[in-house]
Amino acid sequence: MKVLITGFDPFGGEKINPAWEAVKKLPEKIDDIEVIKVQIPTVFKKSANELFAAIDRVNPDVVICVGQAGGRFDISIERVGINIEDGRIPDNEGYQPIDTKIFEDGENAYFTSLPIKAMVHDMQNEGIPASVSNTAGTYVCNHLMYSLLYYLDKKGLTNVRGGFIHVPFIPEQVIDKKNTPYMSLDVIAKGLEIGIKSIFNHKVDKTITGGKEF
Repeated sequence: MKVLITGFDPFGGEKINPAWEAVKKLPEKIDDIEVIKVQIPTVFKKSANELFAAIDRVNPDVVICVGQAGGRFDISIERVGINIEDGRIPDNEGYQPIDTKIFEDGENAYFTSLPIKAMVHDMQNEGIPASVSNTAGTYVCNHLMYSLLYYLDKKGLTNVRGGFIHVPFIPEQVIDKKNTPYMSLDVIAKGLEIGIKSIFNHKVDKTITGGKEF
């Protein structure tokens, strides 16, 4: 069994991206699951193209993309990617789309095929703050999540499960940011490892509450 897990390079003036740093800390094998790690550029079109190439090369059973969500308190398992890119800031190559479709022939939205509630449940049981998120934003994170699910759908890769996880800042990123939540890198990495195990342990998601008012 193989899981392809990606993390972005730093963006938005940050010198580090906890997504990639946490991915790097994962072991090469988790139980009998081979873990293949790939860094993805924080660039709209290029991120998707590099992900597609990695999927073709690795032939994984599961694909997890990980991104930074500065300001969030917990590890957020994303439910849905939407067919829109609307950059609040330019990407790492200076491109800033406004209200643009990601793929003209794509659905308005694609839902993750990961057992998101089971993943949250298992992380929380290990004392790690986690929740289901109903928005991956409209920046490169959503672009990559949507592109992943679009690619799996268009290629007929129904046996491959895919989705996206957002992680908070780590302590060194918030030294000059007052009242900004953070999480240690070790805790984030542990959460990702638990999440990977949970995916392979749950072919069907748990039927438990995970909804939010907003």
